[in-house]
Amino acid sequence: MGKTIISEGKTTNEAIENGLKKLNVSRNSVEVKVLENEDKRSFFSILAPRVVKVELTLKDAKEEKQTAIENKPKREIELSKEEQEKAKENIENFLKDFVKHLPEGTTYNINLSEEYINVDITNKELGYLIGYRGETLYSLQNILSAIAGKGIENKVRVLLDIEGYKKKREKTLEELAEKVAKTVIKTRKSVKLEPMQAYERKIIHSKLQQNPKVTTTSVGEEPYRRVVISLKK
Repeated sequence: MGKTIISEGKTTNEAIENGLKKLNVSRNSVEVKVLENEDKRSFFSILAPRVVKVELTLKDAKEEKQTAIENKPKREIELSKEEQEKAKENIENFLKDFVKHLPEGTTYNINLSEEYINVDITNKELGYLIGYRGETLYSLQNILSAIAGKGIENKVRVLLDIEGYKKKREKTLEELAEKVAKTVIKTRKSVKLEPMQAYERKIIHSKLQQNPKVTTTSVGEEPYRRVVISLKK
């Protein structure tokens, strides 16, 4: 993490603005921690001058760059018809044997496109293949991507979903983004979300991208990287 300073003001906003002037940076370039809140004044301090202290920490240039990359739409590699069919064959050869070890009635479906291969596995008893917050699902997705790319020059991207988990998770994250954004606007304080997969962080960034009052950044290192939602300057 970068340089840290303590700034003061009569209100939280004023303290933050004073700190930004000292650092000569924008609001998006710092993380803010309120050290003394103007709302928490005791009876004995009521006659004393009101002072709010905040800690401003410059974000690493590396973190800002990673966030920019995260928000930037990926340029997909287009697969030829032959590559798509080869990738499908690779996946099918694996899944035919794999589903034999899964609960009875498990089915799968493979859909092809030039950018990626969609794989859907269905059975209500496959919660253990999803794992906590989709950790097992994403690991299996990486395995399928490696298997799909055998004998293919271009990188093959597989998008795996199990029992519609990703669609449900996307809706949950979008609702979370809106709820936290309202909290940030109301309290004027940044909120750091729990660590998430890159795919999930992108959902948060995308949902709030057009919000005129808040901005999103990503901080930390994988696998503990998380989204911070803050007020726009």
